[in-house]
Amino acid sequence: MANRDLLFDEDFRRRLERLVIAARRTRPGYLRGERRSPRRGHSLEFADYRPYVAGDDLRQVDWNIYARLERVLVKLHQAEEEWTVHLLLDTSASMDWGEPHKLTYARRTAAALGYLALAGLDRALVTMISAGAAHQSPPLRGKQRLARLLDFLATGEAAGRTDLNESLQGYAAQARPPGPLFLLSDLLSPGGCDDGLQALTAAGYEVAVLHLLAPDEVDPPLDGALRLVDRETGQTREVAIDDRLRRAYRDHLAAWQAELHDRCARRAITYLAVVTDLPFDDLILTSLRRAGLVRR
Repeated sequence: MANRDLLFDEDFRRRLERLVIAARRTRPGYLRGERRSPRRGHSLEFADYRPYVAGDDLRQVDWNIYARLERVLVKLHQAEEEWTVHLLLDTSASMDWGEPHKLTYARRTAAALGYLALAGLDRALVTMISAGAAHQSPPLRGKQRLARLLDFLATGEAAGRTDLNESLQGYAAQARPPGPLFLLSDLLSPGGCDDGLQALTAAGYEVAVLHLLAPDEVDPPLDGALRLVDRETGQTREVAIDDRLRRAYRDHLAAWQAELHDRCARRAITYLAVVTDLPFDDLILTSLRRAGLVRR
């Protein structure tokens, strides 16, 4: 079980305040949270405030608060319907690895993305997938649900073997409102994930894949005659590791990630390769912005 206090702190929350999750398209019949909705204010119910950013409708600025506090805040209103932001965490045994630890890094990323959804008056739905099972939070909405989000993300341990195709196809087949979907995984699944990603996009989700690997998976610090053990299956393999084999491994990894990137691009899926020694703040505040997954 993760330590909830390590997932999120007040200083980082303040740095997130000016970010929102960026959706690429709007579907008929769905009205986004007020932060991104074209129907601003008027007949909708007041819900919260957020700081003003360039381009906001000045009619939604609370000038009374500005007069008292000299802070420019925009009134948020409850939309009739809002997006559900889907956060899928791979919790198979292979995620229990690395320094920085892959699953802890995934939990922290999900906490930040979940907070952006809650702050934007969208719903956040977190699902942990492993060994054919799914452990799912209730749909959460509003900043007051942050503690519940963090408590859920702090539960459970990495275990078992995940068939990503089966898990993602199962998720796509269930009746949920579509919206932005973030898959946080090392993608170490024997059958790959291509069919599962195709099922998600066919169901209307806006999919982003954050491919998480530990530094020693990118450049293994191994040498000599070794017996390697598959963390999920327990299978072993005798290998003799030298410079030639390490180069071949790095070339194979680069080719695999390039193929994943190309396959995702053909389906309008955002693919982002992340090594867990990337400072977490840089991932959220810089890399995800550059990838178009969050915006100011």
